[in-house]
Amino acid sequence: MAYRVVQEALTNALRYAHGNRTVTRVRYGEKEITVQVGTDGPERRTASPGGGGRGLAGLRERVDALGGEFSARPQAGGGFVVRARIPTGSPS
Repeated sequence: MAYRVVQEALTNALRYAHGNRTVTRVRYGEKEITVQVGTDGPERRTASPGGGGRGLAGLRERVDALGGEFSARPQAGGGFVVRARIPTGSPS
């Protein structure tokens, strides 16, 4: 699931913030994986391949179904950030 969050967030960064700095952070802990993908600057729509998937809304549903947390929102000062916390292992 962490792979899909990074993949979708980077696809959106290419589509909406092409040329802007994008930073990806993935941390793996004993109980969870955290993912953060953020872009700097204003949104710039470019001619990039379109998608037919459910995008961020679909990811939110999948992360929620796993008992995690998901957010996608504009950053103060410009840019956009996607964050996910995904539990690992089995619940105890």
